[in-house]
Amino acid sequence: MDLATVTSKADDALQPGGDFDKKVKFDFGDDGKLFLDGVNGKASNEDADADAVITVDWEDFQKLLAGQLDPTMAFMQGKLKVAGDMSVAMKLQSVLSKLT
Repeated sequence: MDLATVTSKADDALQPGGDFDKKVKFDFGDDGKLFLDGVNGKASNEDADADAVITVDWEDFQKLLAGQLDPTMAFMQGKLKVAGDMSVAMKLQSVLSKLT
């Protein structure tokens, strides 16, 4: 799955006024960014300010989506880094489960 497909699926999964009402940016380095705006129910590839920024390489992100990599283990192994509000990152499971 490429970034454009993931962005489109994330845009479909987010709903304004839904249970995820924060802004999160996934930073994949040279592979791009995925910005989830739960407040407005939109997903994009912009580099905007977010409540939390999750840095992970694209390959590991795809493993997370496929259930081949546990988010907690990825964090503990340093494969996934969170800057900002950690509680926001913990609420992502409901959105990410809709991207597979």
